[in-house]
Amino acid sequence: MPTRARNLGRLGEIAQVAVRHGFGFLVDERRGGTEAVTSTARGRHLRELLDELGPTFVKFGQLLSTRPDIVPPDIIAELRGLQDDVRAFPYADVERVIREDLGQPIERLFLEFEPEPLAAASIGQVHRALLPNGRRVAVKVQRPNAPRQIESDIELLEQAARLVRERVRALEFIDTRDLVDEFARSIRQELDYRQEARNAEAFYRQFAGHPHVVVPRTYWSYTRERVLTLEYLSGVQLADLDRESWSIEQRKRLAYVIAQAWMTMIFRNGLFHGDPHPANILVLAPERIGRVGFGRVGKLSDRDLSKLTRLFIDAANENVEALPKRLVDLGVRYPKENEERFVAELQAIYSRYYGSSLREIDPLQLVREAFALVYQMNLRLPTRFVLLDKAIATIGAVGIELYPDFNVFEVAKPYARSLMLQRFTPRRIAGRARHEGLALAQMATELPYQLHDTLEQLRGGQIEFGFVHKGLDEFMHKLDVLANRLVIALVTTGGLIGSSLIGIFAKSGPHILGLNIVSALGFVASGVLGVWLLWGVVRSGRI
Repeated sequence: MPTRARNLGRLGEIAQVAVRHGFGFLVDERRGGTEAVTSTARGRHLRELLDELGPTFVKFGQLLSTRPDIVPPDIIAELRGLQDDVRAFPYADVERVIREDLGQPIERLFLEFEPEPLAAASIGQVHRALLPNGRRVAVKVQRPNAPRQIESDIELLEQAARLVRERVRALEFIDTRDLVDEFARSIRQELDYRQEARNAEAFYRQFAGHPHVVVPRTYWSYTRERVLTLEYLSGVQLADLDRESWSIEQRKRLAYVIAQAWMTMIFRNGLFHGDPHPANILVLAPERIGRVGFGRVGKLSDRDLSKLTRLFIDAANENVEALPKRLVDLGVRYPKENEERFVAELQAIYSRYYGSSLREIDPLQLVREAFALVYQMNLRLPTRFVLLDKAIATIGAVGIELYPDFNVFEVAKPYARSLMLQRFTPRRIAGRARHEGLALAQMATELPYQLHDTLEQLRGGQIEFGFVHKGLDEFMHKLDVLANRLVIALVTTGGLIGSSLIGIFAKSGPHILGLNIVSALGFVASGVLGVWLLWGVVRSGRI
């Protein structure tokens, strides 16, 4: 009962906040959405609503901002303004969480531990500390009862999603239930800091010895589900960088170092940082950066990279007609009947930029146009490619803030070209041929057994065949009407012929107007049936 009462209280609070921000139709069924938020203001109202509802809802809004396939561009632009802005929790709670997870008090684990956090977010906060071996570390500690609070908010989000789906026409552009499911999976992963530690370890191996990029090492002895300990990097967040004190040439070089780091991740390693906003990038020196915040990463398989290569080749050769198929190969889904329109829209975009050099193209404008097309065509993008699009767009925006003439496409071009060359080296082709050959051989060896199992199931009556015929009911009805009319016509014809024969050969019995009475009745009945049949055909309009 306490949980139920708490949820009801929270729902009441959500309802009040919704009304305050113009979403009163969410809770007033009689209004039926007629006073819905206008399309020009809906993004701002939605951002303000989520911001006031608290950290879990802010993170949900951040997820929405990464889904250009289901959220219109105007709303995405507003939701990107959502940032974690929460109060730090007490140091006593920090001590308790560390003691419960690491099994010892802070005093025995660390030589120093700063009570004041460096940063606080919705799930945890970060403190600077000193290990017994003299290493400076950043210790991320999860908020007490964070899983319980998040599960409670997820339950409320699920209820709100059902409500929106049933009542709100103004927000029907979002499949709210699927979004809440995706959000639940994502945030539950973030609750386990060991996953973030594994991500950090993977990036650490990728950039070990890199001259311009530093990734903090993970201290596994001091890492558990609710505690994450990483090497401390002494630098300035890119968001707090005093750009005025840097020369334009230094800022240009910094922009290209950041972009090249992400292009290396995407095109060479297939594992990339999915959230490259300025708070997750530390400036250590004019040409040296550090990367933090590894809760969300994107992963591209070797097969994904091969398919991306084919997409790049067709795009570079302006083979627009092939692009829908390449996108389908990557897992993009769209209604088949819209394929011609999709190709036409792609050709329109191509025509606007045809003949322009990369330096003349505004990457952010092109990305905005692509995202608008994704939404308009009702495309469905795999999450890994949504993260990829967002990462490249964010890097483009970060670069332009540092250096106005920065162009992310110019940075990506040599990496994409290198990727294409790597995909088609004799060694890679031989490797793919060997892999595909082994797969086909495996399928060939399994085929007789699969065929045997299918025949056994067919013989045992375990397989049923079903057919669905569109329009069959209407066809059967028309066939039934036709058969009935044919029967009536045959009966009428038979009656006429029989009556005629009776009239010719019958010599006895009562007569009317010179006709045998049976023959006369037959003629009358046949005539009535004939007139009825003729009237039915005339009414059907098919005469």
